[in-house]
Amino acid sequence: MIGCSYGRFFQVTVAGGSYQEGLTTHIQGVPAGILLDESEIYAELLQRKPGQGELSSPRREPDIPVIYSGVNAADTMPGFSNEGYTNGTPLVVLIPNLDRHFEHIDQYQRTNRTPRPGHASYATYQKYGSWDDSIGAGIFSGRYTSTIVAAGAIAKRILADHGIDVFAYVKEAAGIAMPAMEYPVIRRRVGDFKAARRDMDPVFNLVYREGRIKPGMRFLEKMAALAEIERMVPDITRPPLSDAEVAALAERGLHPVLNCPDLEAARAMYDRIIAIRDGGDSSGGLVEVVATGVPAGLGEPVFDKLDGELGRMMSIGTVKAVEIGAGMRVKDMTGSACNDQMHMQNGAIAFSGNNSGGITGGVTTGQDIVVRLAVKPTPTIAKPQKTVDKVSLEDAELAAVTRRDPTIVSRVWPVAEAFTAIILLDQYILNLATQGMRAPYRDK
Repeated sequence: MIGCSYGRFFQVTVAGGSYQEGLTTHIQGVPAGILLDESEIYAELLQRKPGQGELSSPRREPDIPVIYSGVNAADTMPGFSNEGYTNGTPLVVLIPNLDRHFEHIDQYQRTNRTPRPGHASYATYQKYGSWDDSIGAGIFSGRYTSTIVAAGAIAKRILADHGIDVFAYVKEAAGIAMPAMEYPVIRRRVGDFKAARRDMDPVFNLVYREGRIKPGMRFLEKMAALAEIERMVPDITRPPLSDAEVAALAERGLHPVLNCPDLEAARAMYDRIIAIRDGGDSSGGLVEVVATGVPAGLGEPVFDKLDGELGRMMSIGTVKAVEIGAGMRVKDMTGSACNDQMHMQNGAIAFSGNNSGGITGGVTTGQDIVVRLAVKPTPTIAKPQKTVDKVSLEDAELAAVTRRDPTIVSRVWPVAEAFTAIILLDQYILNLATQGMRAPYRDK
């Protein structure tokens, strides 16, 4: 299988499947000298993982990352304190699957002959035949996105060290859109939402705060801890939030499960998603990603334009459209309305707007990067659907029996945030090299 790698200077290769032993992220291009903590990666993974309330599948994968290579196992010589720091070699992160049960495999086995409409299972059978990894949809399952989030956690860490911040949120869900809001406010609330989810997460407390996995442990020690946690998975639950806890979150403008920075919109989205779910159906939405602090000059001509690279987020499962800046609205604009006119302000260039989304000619302008992703409804629904038996080629009817998400939009935003960071870091490294090579010629 090809197609599982992205990037040239920050290169990410992913592998694994929904019901295989787990998933892996292999990263080349991580600079030496970064102190990485697995809890930091997990804090990003938990934003995406299922089993966290009524908006996600009940599958309860802990998504506990294990750094397998790419960091120093000990201080390399007397007087050096570099244990746990990246050493510039390829970094590998493992994400074991710990919530696999025979009854769920049996459900897939009984329904895999009749592919879910709107799902990859028919097309992948045509591609791979009877060898298709169709238990839980294999690498075409949403589980593979955990690998992107793990790599993105590292990319975001590096970008942040260089003054670049990337954040994403749910802008629209189930047909309900949030009103306009200033990006600094959104950025703060997204950060608060992440911190609140981490603090409420039972796995974070069990694994990291209680020290079951901690820096300096050997790989096999971590595997022993994971084996213990696997036995505990059925009993690891987050109790429903009390009214007082919900009220405390609301005072900070936060919804308990939906990362929409406008609380009233989030409540309306949630109610509508649940109503659609209770009717046996699913819903979609819109995710917006914003990157601030991006310098001008990132992006390459023709085939490697940055907006084209960001368009690669179409490869995220359930994403059916990606737009930059004003996006599809430009078709109804005039040039004078669409153009982001420039003027001098306090000795620097300023723009009248950001319809370009921070990119013109495929190259960044120094403005905020703004990207939106259209997320389709979950294909797996609790309504009968017409399909076929893909082996006997006979008509069939399918009703969902597997675990499912009533919407995916509430779990796509961390993936979009991570993928954007991976793309930007790859381009940023190239830009640093380009600028460095130009240095001797700047005054000529």
